[in-house]
Amino acid sequence: MPGARLLPQYEEALEAGWSPDTERDISREQLTRLRRNRRAFLASLTRQDGTILTASGREVPRLPSQVFWLDDGEFCGVADFRFVPGSDLLPDYVPGHIGYSVVPWKRRRGYATRALGLVLNVARGRGLRRVQITCDEDNTASRSVILKNRGILTGTRLHEGERPKLVFNIDLTTGGGGAAITPSERAPI
Repeated sequence: MPGARLLPQYEEALEAGWSPDTERDISREQLTRLRRNRRAFLASLTRQDGTILTASGREVPRLPSQVFWLDDGEFCGVADFRFVPGSDLLPDYVPGHIGYSVVPWKRRRGYATRALGLVLNVARGRGLRRVQITCDEDNTASRSVILKNRGILTGTRLHEGERPKLVFNIDLTTGGGGAAITPSERAPI
């Protein structure tokens, strides 16, 4: 969960140009809001009501969601899970159920793979039977993360007028989802 302990490191990551949103760079926008009111900024990250702006600038209803800050004692990145209660489907403006972004200096250490596996357990706990995850066609690192968590490529699609996205489904009913990693490997996240 986002919290005051890691907020200074989150701020440093934003200052370095990292964006928690892989669809558009929101680092400057978040820095401005964070510096204006730290407490309100933290509350906004877990807010469940209101609207959001899509990458194309459309204002749409905010879905129920959970945001996770990844850390190994230091801030590593974010993962988020969004859903429609009682349904495996998503509105057209939502690219997938789960997103993640690891800061550049913590990449290639398995954090995204572990985080996705843990968030899949959260989705399963919410009663979802299947989740959809997307990534850019040329994002081989994210594709690998999804495949390690038993993602099945189901096609491509254009989302909000951006580049084509690979679309993966992960079946949560057959023990699918979640990378094959030991509990001790999950500890840092």
